[in-house]
Amino acid sequence: MTARFLTRPGQATGIVRAPPSKSYTHRAWMLGLLATGTTRLYHALDSADPRASRRAVMALGATVADGSHTPESTDEADSTGPQSFAAITSDGVVRPAAAPIDCGNSGTTLRLATAIAALADGTTGLTGDASLCARPMRPLLDALADLGGTPAAKDGRAPLTIRGPLKGGHASLPGDISSQYVSALLLAGTRASAGLTLSIDGPLKSRPYVDITLEMLRAFGGHIDETAEAAPTYHVAADQNLRATDYEVPGDYSTAAFPLAAGALAGDVTVEGLPARSVQGDRAFIAHLRAFGADVHMTPTSVRARASRLEGDISLDLAHTPDAFPMLAALAATARGTTRLTGAAHLRLKESDRIAVMVANLRKLGVQAREEDDGATITGGPIGHAADLTTHGDHRILMALAVLGLVADGPLALDEPTCYQVSYPGFLDDMTRLGAPFEVAR
Repeated sequence: MTARFLTRPGQATGIVRAPPSKSYTHRAWMLGLLATGTTRLYHALDSADPRASRRAVMALGATVADGSHTPESTDEADSTGPQSFAAITSDGVVRPAAAPIDCGNSGTTLRLATAIAALADGTTGLTGDASLCARPMRPLLDALADLGGTPAAKDGRAPLTIRGPLKGGHASLPGDISSQYVSALLLAGTRASAGLTLSIDGPLKSRPYVDITLEMLRAFGGHIDETAEAAPTYHVAADQNLRATDYEVPGDYSTAAFPLAAGALAGDVTVEGLPARSVQGDRAFIAHLRAFGADVHMTPTSVRARASRLEGDISLDLAHTPDAFPMLAALAATARGTTRLTGAAHLRLKESDRIAVMVANLRKLGVQAREEDDGATITGGPIGHAADLTTHGDHRILMALAVLGLVADGPLALDEPTCYQVSYPGFLDDMTRLGAPFEVAR
């Protein structure tokens, strides 16, 4: 029998800690490679995607060791017990990888590592699984060619090679495909001998992810100027000497969305470790919950969501919060009225076509849902049950449907039951600790 992720109607009540941010973890690994000295990385997310970035920085010349130390005071950490970290040691010089770098299913790893590998004096190959090799890379590869790199890829996709050294100069990128291209060039541009001027053509989608990159670069001593226009231009100083640092990865709003949604639908859930002040775009999930009428309370370090009647007849623009789409679509399926989710056409280029996959699964559950070019229109109502929901191996699809199962009228069965481990390896443990009747049956 094929394994399934099984859910039953139930409740979720209690307190969990937010998983570390996947976006911050990816960037921290890359900055540890680009910086000179030893970076100690605390609370990094240990899941499939960030492990791909860890492998990439080792292949490109950094050494990595795991360690721990005991804080000298309770001000240094949440507890006085030993604190684990990853020590990334680098001389700041990127070297060509001896063998092709396997990025698995991680689009962030592929894009960031491709640009950074272009700094090496030599050729590096990069590849990934079948899903990753279907995702577009052409805009990034064209920009790298303009900056002195020599990319080679069939149809602008992985597997690919990139030959350096990247010199820098001026490049442009479309703003409506992937902010990861922008982040990749900003990171690599700090070590380019001629610096980088990067122009964005049109409004920049998912801009908060670029803001994360800028925040982290500055934490490592990087210097980047930005125009204040809707379509920004970035000026990156040449051959910067980034400084190794001790860096703590913050809690992640995008994955905290799932237990918080469970509380809003069927219980009372508090997620700790979420900084109230954060550039994370998915912090807007809290505003989205409130737009549905959910009972949500924030403190400086936590968010609490309690079950309440959700109301639709709203429109939510997800241009800067695309990762929230699957969970918001599931919430809309339960909300009275019609919800319009917009601004997220680039979701069709993620691990799956998230718009099509969520709409198809909601229809299987008897929900009125319609695909739009840039999102979906969903009318809330009773949630049915089904034994054949299809996740396409997409972690966010699985977690959103699992949470929706708490208010279905019977059990749900989802395929590819462990794909949640890509971004939230503790999802099943956290949800069952909260009382959700979930299990993986083999």
